[in-house]
Amino acid sequence: MSPETILVIILGIITADFIFEQFLDYINLKSGKNKLPDEVAAFYDKEKYQKSISYQRTQTRFSFITSTVSFIASFLLLSLGGFGYIDELLRPYFDNEIFLALAYFGILYLVSDLLTIPFQLYDTFVIEEKYGFNKTTPGTFIVDKIKGYLLTVLIGGLLMGLLLYLVLNIGQDFWIYFWIAISIFTLFANMFFTTLILPLYNKLTPLEDGELKTAIEDYSRRINFPLDNIFVIDGSKRSNKANAFFSGIGKKKKIVLYDTLIKNHSTEELVAILAHEVGHFKKKHIVFGFAISVVQVGVMLFIMSRMIFNEDLSLALGAEQMGVHLNLIAFGLLYTPISKVIGVLGNMLSRKNEYEADEYANKTYNGQALANALKKLSVDNLSNLYPHPTYVFVHYSHPPLLKRLAAITKS
Repeated sequence: MSPETILVIILGIITADFIFEQFLDYINLKSGKNKLPDEVAAFYDKEKYQKSISYQRTQTRFSFITSTVSFIASFLLLSLGGFGYIDELLRPYFDNEIFLALAYFGILYLVSDLLTIPFQLYDTFVIEEKYGFNKTTPGTFIVDKIKGYLLTVLIGGLLMGLLLYLVLNIGQDFWIYFWIAISIFTLFANMFFTTLILPLYNKLTPLEDGELKTAIEDYSRRINFPLDNIFVIDGSKRSNKANAFFSGIGKKKKIVLYDTLIKNHSTEELVAILAHEVGHFKKKHIVFGFAISVVQVGVMLFIMSRMIFNEDLSLALGAEQMGVHLNLIAFGLLYTPISKVIGVLGNMLSRKNEYEADEYANKTYNGQALANALKKLSVDNLSNLYPHPTYVFVHYSHPPLLKRLAAITKS
C-alpha cells in the first residue's frame, strides 16, 4: 500500500470519526425533554431542572467548538505533512533514535497542551463557574499543570523509552516483552494509585469516628467484608461535584468517598453507595476488568508489531525516512476504528457491572437509600436525564439514572 493511500485512509478515519461524534452529540442534545420525570420530581425543582438542561446544552456546544478546532488542526497537520516536518527539524540534533522519539513526543505533547489551555480555562473558570461547580483557584490550576507535566515526563517518558528500546533492539517480537512490562505496571498502578499518585493532587484522610463510620462497620461485619481502608478525599478543592470509587486489589483495596458526597447525603445513603462499591469487589469486576485490559493491550501490541517497521507509514505522515515514533502515530490513527469498537464493548460491560453492583447493594443493604442517593447525585451534578440511547450505547460507562432506578425497583 502506497504512502498516499495510507494518508487518504488516515484522513478518512479521522473525518468519519469527527462526523460520527458530532452526530452523536447532536441527537443527544435533541433528545432532552423539558418534562421533569416523576421518579425524580421530589428531588428536582423546576428551576434546577432547567439549569441542568442549560448545562448540558452549554457543554455540548462547547465540545463542538473544541472538537472542531482539534479536527481541523489534525487534518491540516496530516495533509500538509506537518508530522514529518517536525521530525526533519529535530533529526539534526539527535543521533540516538530513542532520544529523538522522546523529544518528538515531548514537543507534540507540550504544544498540544499549551494550545488547549485557553479552552481548559474557559471550561473551568467560565462554564463550570457559571453553573456553580468550580472551586479550582488559578494557583491550583497552575500547580496541577506543573505536576501533570512532571508525571508525564517521568512515567510517560520511562514507558515510552522502554517501548522504543525494545522495538529497536528486539525487533518484531518486542510486543511480548512490553506486554509483560505494561501489565506489571498496570497492576502496580491499580494497587498503589491512591497511595502514590492521588495524594499528589488531593488530600486523603481516614474516615473519622462517628455515626457514618459506625454504620459502615456494622454493614461490613454483616456481609463479612473488612473495610479498614475508607478514606475521604477533598474533592471540594476543585469542584462541587460528588463521587465515590473503589481502588486497589487485595490488601491494597481502598474505598474513597468525596467530601462533597458526605456533605450532601444521609448516613443511610452513604452506606448504600458504599454497598454499591463493595458490590464491584464482591462480583470481581475489578479483577475481571484488569484481566480484560491486559488482553486488549496484548492484542493491540501484537497488531502494532506487524506495522511498526513499515516505512510507508512514516512517509504517509510527510517524513523523508522511517521513524518508529512516526509509525507509532500512524498506527494510533489507523487503530482508531478498532479502539472505538473496543470502547463500546467496554462500556457495555461496565454498564452491566453497574447494574450488578446496584443489585448487590439492594439485596445486602437498602435499595431505596441507593435510589435516593443516585437521585441526589444526578441533581447535584446536573446530569442528563434523557440521554439518547445511541449516545448511551457508545459513550456511557454507567446506565442513565432512570434506567438504574427502574432496575433497582425490579430487583
